[in-house]
Amino acid sequence: MPDASLVVVKVGGGADIDLGAVTADIATFWREGHRLILVHGGAATLNDVATRLGHPPEFLTSPSGHVSRRTDRRTLEIFEMVYCGQVNKGIVERLQRHGVNAVGLSGLDGRIWEGPRKDTIRAVKDGRQVVVRDDYTGKVERVNVTLLRSLLDAGLLPVLTPPAASYDGTAINVDGDRAAAQTALALGAETLVILSNVPGLLERFPDEASLIRRIPAAEVARFMAVAEERMKKKVLGAQEALEGGVLRVIFADARVPQPVRQALAGKGTVIGD
Repeated sequence: MPDASLVVVKVGGGADIDLGAVTADIATFWREGHRLILVHGGAATLNDVATRLGHPPEFLTSPSGHVSRRTDRRTLEIFEMVYCGQVNKGIVERLQRHGVNAVGLSGLDGRIWEGPRKDTIRAVKDGRQVVVRDDYTGKVERVNVTLLRSLLDAGLLPVLTPPAASYDGTAINVDGDRAAAQTALALGAETLVILSNVPGLLERFPDEASLIRRIPAAEVARFMAVAEERMKKKVLGAQEALEGGVLRVIFADARVPQPVRQALAGKGTVIGD
């Protein structure tokens, strides 16, 4: 049976996301006795730091339309500095100041997230397919449930971020939404909340008035055609979570007060039966 006491929350890394509101809301839930795991991104900060360090971001579009970050070794080094350092510890500090005993870890630590590194990546560039090599990306196939449960049982709130560990121990960039989905299903969470800088899945992006409020679990795949840009990975993650046993996935707005509470109250796009 899904664990109704555990909620996995993923918050994106857009520049306009209100991390203060997110962490304050999570702290309230934690003090009420709920168990939570927070997964975060940090794309806007990474883009800024990488550009200032003379290694600006590069993005790849797969033949199926998914957009991902080109992660060569230098990008991976900057990625670890920003995600594991500046952003992760900044979130942990916010939670600690709210009285939450949070612990910040990457998916590489303790092999919390583990999976294969992609040998090659196929991308579309100037209308033709190209093969990209020497890239440090992959996907999460295994979650260290024992470690995460031990943290939760000790009364800690795990704050998790990419990178993950490849099967040979190499750090790999993985999609945070799909990593959160794998975490939720591995731990048997009933609910996965994905917060970003839009109110949910939009039928006519970027028109926020076109919010799709509810999607039956059996129909989530067909909404991939509606999803634009980064939302495609979120829909894919939702599909994987639901197929694995998570009862509902909620896409909601991280720019509003009490974003987690509003999401759990049904504000946003609720996917599930």
